[in-house]
Amino acid sequence: MKYNEISHFSHPQHKLKLQYTEVPFKCDGCKEVGIGSCYKCSACDYDLHLHCAVHSPSFLSHPFFPKCSFQFLPRPPGTVRRYCNACGKDAAGFVYHCSACDFDLHPCCAKLPMVLHDGEIKLYLYSKVSESCHRCGGKGRSWSYRSVCKKYNLHVACVKEMLEENWQEVWFGKGGGNGRKFEAKIPSLKGTFEAYHPKSKGKKIKKCCEMAGLAVQFVISAVLGDPTTFVAGIVGALISK
Repeated sequence: MKYNEISHFSHPQHKLKLQYTEVPFKCDGCKEVGIGSCYKCSACDYDLHLHCAVHSPSFLSHPFFPKCSFQFLPRPPGTVRRYCNACGKDAAGFVYHCSACDFDLHPCCAKLPMVLHDGEIKLYLYSKVSESCHRCGGKGRSWSYRSVCKKYNLHVACVKEMLEENWQEVWFGKGGGNGRKFEAKIPSLKGTFEAYHPKSKGKKIKKCCEMAGLAVQFVISAVLGDPTTFVAGIVGALISK
């Protein structure tokens, strides 16, 4: 459930309002990149992912960790550097932690849907897959979304890197922090698919990239915890270019 305005323990001085942004932001809760819907304090430039702002009040379970009981914490326990057991990225802020197993999950990773389906493409979330990721070409790096036909496989970590690269370039690169359109910065997967299908040309590559674009748009929306039309549309269109 979405509320137009909330009070949050992490920012007690002001209420946070539900907003929508087309410019990438860094979540002040989990410290991960975001775009689309968020809870924001404009006066303080404070942003939270939806899943970071409205977290599970009690213990959280996950099918990949049947013996675990995850509790929401404002920061990871201890002083040792910790990592999300879903994407492998640093766990530096808000986190779901299992004290018994010593596992951690980013809030958005903890809430990733097990199935993404739009009527044409169905993607399942796996903790491990044997197929190579269509972004990095590697295996077993993190949780992955894989299509039923097994043609499309994307690491959750790779999708996050795509977003992080865009965020860094928009704010610290040539964009100079002027809020250039997110859609202009999404990296293409066309070269990757040409490498996977070296003997294929023309329409076959184009169709393959278009289908991959659809797959990626669903995964990005899931990672952000905000399956909006804006995010889905621009990713699907641009990855096929």
